[in-house]
Amino acid sequence: MMAIPACAALALLVPRARFLPDDASLGRFGILVSGATLLVGLSAVTAFDFSDASRAQLSVNRTWESSIGLRFHLGVDGISLPLVVLTALLTFLCFVYTYRHPPAGGRLRLLTALLLVLEIGMLGTFVALDLILFFVFFEVVLLPMFAVILIWGGADRRAAATKFILYTLLGSGLLLAGMLLIAVNAGTLDMTELARRHGAGVSHGVQIAGFLLMMLGFGVKAPMWPLHTWLPDAHTEAPTVGSVLLAGVLLKMGTYGLVRIAVPSAPDGARSCATALGLLAVIGIVYGALACLAQTDLKRMIAYSSVGHMGFVLLGIATLTPVGLNAALFGNIAHGLITGLLFFLAGSIKDRYGTGDLARIGGGMLGTAPRLASFLTFASVASLGLPGLAGFWGEMLALLGAYKPDAGLSRPAFVTFMAFGGIGAVLTAAYFLRLLSKITHGRPRADAAEAAAVAAPTVYEYAAWVPLVALTLLVGLWPKTLLAVTSEPVRALFGGLG
Repeated sequence: MMAIPACAALALLVPRARFLPDDASLGRFGILVSGATLLVGLSAVTAFDFSDASRAQLSVNRTWESSIGLRFHLGVDGISLPLVVLTALLTFLCFVYTYRHPPAGGRLRLLTALLLVLEIGMLGTFVALDLILFFVFFEVVLLPMFAVILIWGGADRRAAATKFILYTLLGSGLLLAGMLLIAVNAGTLDMTELARRHGAGVSHGVQIAGFLLMMLGFGVKAPMWPLHTWLPDAHTEAPTVGSVLLAGVLLKMGTYGLVRIAVPSAPDGARSCATALGLLAVIGIVYGALACLAQTDLKRMIAYSSVGHMGFVLLGIATLTPVGLNAALFGNIAHGLITGLLFFLAGSIKDRYGTGDLARIGGGMLGTAPRLASFLTFASVASLGLPGLAGFWGEMLALLGAYKPDAGLSRPAFVTFMAFGGIGAVLTAAYFLRLLSKITHGRPRADAAEAAAVAAPTVYEYAAWVPLVALTLLVGLWPKTLLAVTSEPVRALFGGLG
């Protein structure tokens, strides 16, 4: 699955090679390569044994460096499989969208290669089962995303790209220190073995220190308040495909790492830091919603909404219960589908109106661009957590988990978190309804002739949007689609938490 984009990316670096596609064919080449990768990911779904979802399947386990016990160990279970498919799907849809809507700045060969390298890092993060291998893939995504923002971003792209790389590198340093602290004391780098032991052989103090370092490291990527400040700038300045992958996949790498590594390998540390994690999560939920109410730019508003939505994911993790952890995994997928769709739509709106400023876009989009407005309305009500759509279940289950957290945690504190999380959910509805009232309803802007000339969505835009709409409906109406996959591995992975 990773070899296909890796070979394609390497081929694109060969100068003037006759077997390479010309610039006019690069779009089709990207679609072909990412489509083949998606097919391999889907074949993994068909080969996966869902009756034993807690076991790492389709494994590759080879010695990498025997002197330190380092292995090239890959595999998927019920926790990582949905994220693998989401990553392959969003990358494919980004290439489909870019085929007829390339970002300004040209250099499509370089963009195609960078997106393929991004895909390698994202997929590798979700299938790696060795701590050092996980960290390598975790870091692979940084430079390609930095370059995507820097080369194809907006007017303030240099500052946004610099902020992105500095924050994430700082988080990576803390993460590596935390993982090595646990690994050295446990005597293994194998993630499945660490999860099986549930902290056995690692002292209480080391677990607290290791979990705290990993929480901060993963928190930068999540993004956890107050380590989130790189996110709005990066989202606002990134091209459409960069924003989609950043929100749809890269943010999930942080919360996935907490679930996969930090909580099972340092359960004592998780219990000691859970209340603090829950507090920061709830602050992020309310802060993100209030920040959205103050925004005048569409992409920036969607970026701040991610702070709030990922706050619900972090709150689910902080409960240390099967309900909360399932909520976190469900919320990861739901946010990837819905926010990926929102950023695709934001890019299409900016292409047509020449701006993301809500006041300059004006109202009346349901009259001047009804299909575009209809998709935006669907994505907005899905993101605000309307029952029957994917966004509802992650938030509802996270609040339910907070109502009855792990027995070792303070129930009054988490019930308080639940109450403030509910307030954040109400505020989420408020800012999305405000968005729709500003640009889809009301009167069109004054220059009616220009407003009437808004182009209808293209076939390639529909191709990028419709799968996300369909999956949002499927997961929302039939939540067992995901819960049946994640429930067993969650119970197995965190059985040692009591």
